[in-house]
Amino acid sequence: MTSTPTASPAGQGLYIGLMSGTSVDGVDGVLVRLSQTQAPQVLASASLPMPENLRRELLALNVSGNDELARAALAANALARLYGQAVSALLKDAGIDADEVIAIGAHGQTVRHRPDSGYTLQLNAPALLAELTGIDVVADFRSRDVAAGGQGAPLVPPFHAAIFGPDHGRAVLNLGGIANVTLLAPGLPVRGFDTGPANVFLDAWCQRHLGQPYDADGRWAATGKVVAPLLEQLIASEPWFALPAPKSTGRDLFSLQWLDDRLAAFDGPKPAPQDVQATLQRLTARTVANAIDATAPGTRDVFVCGGGARNPGLMRELAYCLQRPVQPTDVLGVPAQQVEALAFAWLAQAFVQRTPAGHPAVTGARGARILGALYPA
Repeated sequence: MTSTPTASPAGQGLYIGLMSGTSVDGVDGVLVRLSQTQAPQVLASASLPMPENLRRELLALNVSGNDELARAALAANALARLYGQAVSALLKDAGIDADEVIAIGAHGQTVRHRPDSGYTLQLNAPALLAELTGIDVVADFRSRDVAAGGQGAPLVPPFHAAIFGPDHGRAVLNLGGIANVTLLAPGLPVRGFDTGPANVFLDAWCQRHLGQPYDADGRWAATGKVVAPLLEQLIASEPWFALPAPKSTGRDLFSLQWLDDRLAAFDGPKPAPQDVQATLQRLTARTVANAIDATAPGTRDVFVCGGGARNPGLMRELAYCLQRPVQPTDVLGVPAQQVEALAFAWLAQAFVQRTPAGHPAVTGARGARILGALYPA
């Protein structure tokens, strides 16, 4: 078995971050050098598509079903093997041996998120990943914050503050399946919360009507028109949008059933599928803008990461609704697709340092907590 490297006194060195988000479209990974004095140095990155059979199973496991305990365990093992492939690709690309890496931060795949009931569940098999890679694995980052009364999400705002902190009001917006925003301003504590759906409806509606996993570049949405009365009904009918932070959400709430119920209740003419798609794209942008305007009206610019940053249609909608400059984090030197994987490498380092990474002002926990659980190689 590969030996575990000796970390520096401050836990500085090489880490791997792995992320598979709510969109369930793939695994993103980075191999990064982290230190206390310099910006993260990415040595390699990898993005692996989610195998279609695993994607279908992970999506199915978001709701109760037959034999789901066994199915969840098998899906977790399959995901760990995909993580292992990402690790191998990163090491090969960078020319790094496994024993040079201090730890892997592996988020897992969220299939339930119910902090209101005291739990959050990310499918993962970190023991298997440690066995496959010979590298220490830090996983299960959310549970301790939930145990301390917090939302367990979002976890990335302290990382955003560390690398994107401005000299003026700034928002960092992550657009995965769900949208979450980090609000940064000099001299003020970092804030952050989920704002609602990002790609979760856009992907699901496209899959249903076009048989495609996502609306590439927002091209299908561009063929439709926003149905304003439907948009207003979607927002007004969901009390969650009006809740104050701290708050988080997921597919438990924003499911296709949620959308179908509201489409059935809509009292206007039945909209065409492409018009629904255009309206859903506006829903994402509008709820993000509403959240920022209500909580941080002094925000001057918005930087976007996650898969949604690659959708020019959605980016145009955000600029329209926000009436502020909206750009991908690439312009700040961090590719949008790498940000979340980088965040989990950073969280793994925080665990190695035994530094509390939970942020009570963001999640509502009773106090800052050390996040994660260790699976030694």
